[in-house]
Amino acid sequence: MSTKLLQGRIAVVTGASRGIGRAVALRFAAEGAHVVALARTVGALEELDDEIVRGGGSATLVPVDMLELDRLDALGPSLYERFGKVDILVGNAGDLGTLGPVTHHDAKGWQDAMTVNVHANWRLMRTLEPALRLSDAGRAIFVTSGAARRVRAYWGAYATTKAALEMMVRTWAEELATTPVRVNLLSPGAVATRMRKAAFPGEDQSKLRQPEQITQSFVDLALPSCTRNGEIVEAA
Repeated sequence: MSTKLLQGRIAVVTGASRGIGRAVALRFAAEGAHVVALARTVGALEELDDEIVRGGGSATLVPVDMLELDRLDALGPSLYERFGKVDILVGNAGDLGTLGPVTHHDAKGWQDAMTVNVHANWRLMRTLEPALRLSDAGRAIFVTSGAARRVRAYWGAYATTKAALEMMVRTWAEELATTPVRVNLLSPGAVATRMRKAAFPGEDQSKLRQPEQITQSFVDLALPSCTRNGEIVEAA
């Protein structure tokens, strides 16, 4: 029997009901982690849970919208009370926003993208840091995009939020450099997801990598043996 790489780890995954988040949740569970799955849709979370259980894994479901920032604040204390620690955080949930000229964005759409992609992740960092520090090897992984570093017309909202996310996460990594916690960003590249389809509606997604094909990169960054910190890692 092969050794499960994340046996006994407590892993929080946001945006876990579909796409990359779902694939990561399933892979982590298969590797022995107990997955704390966050997403908006209860039905999709329950389907994820069914699949994890069928595979011999376990999960805790947390139905929550990333726009509900105050609810995220309660996550850290709740998980500490139940598990005494958190070993892994995967900040995957994201909002594409509206593609269009920067000055034409609807104010609410711009703010929602900033809230989901930046503010929600900051709330997660803040509420989960104490529990991550209690792990023997806390690991945090945030999903970014090449859009953060490549100027492209009409991508202002998404690119701005991902650039802000990268600086925030890398600053946090520097602050935690002398602790057992390691923090990195993962850039998946072109992957067949609903968000990608919204951004490129005419693209043939059958020619893209599927979410499950990039999960090894998440596992690598979640391992206790991982020494990388403050890096932007391209998915293998």
